[in-house]
Amino acid sequence: MSPFEGIMLVCFGVSWPISIVKSIRVKRVEGKSPLFMGVVCLGYVSGIVHKIIYSLDWIILLYGLNMAMILIDLLLYAHYNRKNRAAAA
Repeated sequence: MSPFEGIMLVCFGVSWPISIVKSIRVKRVEGKSPLFMGVVCLGYVSGIVHKIIYSLDWIILLYGLNMAMILIDLLLYAHYNRKNRAAAA
């Protein structure tokens, strides 16, 4: 494990809870990109696969935690997007 890999995962890991809390607080998803979240999630999957195949260590937990937070944010996006579209109709 590289210390830079850990720092990168911690920095990204701080941003996802902020995004989740904002979604819950304002109940709106304008400006969020599910495509972006999906691409980042794919990157985490790639990191997990790399860790499993080449260098299994504890940092895989950070990849999994970050990916779980993205999936929560995507679920919130789908929920609030559906509610906002229904309210606008």
